[in-house]
Amino acid sequence: MKALITGIDGFVGPYLAIHLKSLGYTTVGTYLVGSGIDESSRHMDITNKQEVLDIISEEKPDYIYHLAGFSSVAASFSNPEKCMDINVNGTKNLLDSVKSVGIKPRFFVVSSAEVYGVPDYLPLNEKHPLTPQSPYAESRVEQERLCIKYAKKYGFHIVISRSFNHTGPGQSDAFVLSSFAKQISDIEKGLQQTLKVGNLDAVRDFSDVRDVVIAYQLLMEKGKSREIYNVCSGKYHSIKELLNMLVALSTHEINIEVDPARKRPSDIPVLYGDNKQCIKQTGWQIKISIEKTLSDLLEYWRAKLY
Repeated sequence: MKALITGIDGFVGPYLAIHLKSLGYTTVGTYLVGSGIDESSRHMDITNKQEVLDIISEEKPDYIYHLAGFSSVAASFSNPEKCMDINVNGTKNLLDSVKSVGIKPRFFVVSSAEVYGVPDYLPLNEKHPLTPQSPYAESRVEQERLCIKYAKKYGFHIVISRSFNHTGPGQSDAFVLSSFAKQISDIEKGLQQTLKVGNLDAVRDFSDVRDVVIAYQLLMEKGKSREIYNVCSGKYHSIKELLNMLVALSTHEINIEVDPARKRPSDIPVLYGDNKQCIKQTGWQIKISIEKTLSDLLEYWRAKLY
């Protein structure tokens, strides 16, 4: 069983690779910059049709986990064309390459809860209307439509996850909880004086990345083609509450300062999901508490040398 993981050098990719290998899969990952995560990693620009075709032709995977993407909501406002190119045209290149090579792998494609926009009701289930509030969310809506179209037209087995927020050790400090944890670590090391924050009122549904990759693998194996599944904890916390939990773990007094530059042009006040469909279809179990996640995230930054 060979699994191709696009964007293996991102936050989720290494965790997914470790989990799949523990189950006996052979994994091959693609990366854009750097050198991937091991000797099996292959360079691939998802927006380069020929590079994508070459990888698919050579590897002929049985499973494709499509994680590569433009993942920052905040950055999408200043780079909307690039966001759309990577998330939509990049996905099309992957699907077209599989069609050209003539193989029939199972696809798992990661979308986002951001596609729902401002909720009409909570918790959000998969039937909620899509009202994207950012270029990033718009790109994910188009990506979903493209995947469903190809699944219907060419008989591809494609399962889509609408992933809610997830975090854990190794996440870039471009994301809110990892940013807080890094700043706390920097204050403890004497590298920074105050912890800078943006909007603390937002309410979000966070899962641990180590639980999320198990959901992805189960959905790949047990999910129905052309179906979309929320991957989320079903629980919610305000960003302020999560910040306070991290600050409570610190060995130092933490002074907090609001930084206007960290506030997004558009923000959804409350976003949390209904994970019943995913659990019903796969038997997925959430095992890691938010307290454990935050503690491990802070320890990651404390141990990191940079």
